[in-house]
Amino acid sequence: MEILNVLVAAAAGFALGAVYYGILAEPWMVAAGIRRGTDGKPESGQTALTFAIGFVLQLVVAGMMRHVFTISGINSAGAGFVAGLGVGLFFITPWIALNNLYAGRPVKLTVIDGGYATLACAVIGLVLSLF
Repeated sequence: MEILNVLVAAAAGFALGAVYYGILAEPWMVAAGIRRGTDGKPESGQTALTFAIGFVLQLVVAGMMRHVFTISGINSAGAGFVAGLGVGLFFITPWIALNNLYAGRPVKLTVIDGGYATLACAVIGLVLSLF
């Protein structure tokens, strides 16, 4: 049952990313300095492999969160949501900020990506604690 829980949580985080970055595609591409063709789409494109690897990485995050939640006794929806929010806000977002700082990337990129990390981890934490 644990693997199903992790799969559903990862899928929820992945789906949230589709909506989040769908809404913020334009400001994200500008902040990230993505080169685009005349059609407005990224020149490098996105392949099915990109999305498959992205989902596998979501599985890694959800799996580790499940492990940490289990050993920490986090088992209610509220606790899962808050713990996930904390993981995104206080672990992942600072790491994104650190990488972007040294790469000379705009703060706006950190805000967009950190916002997604925070929301996705909160959703993953919520789903993990539901079953």
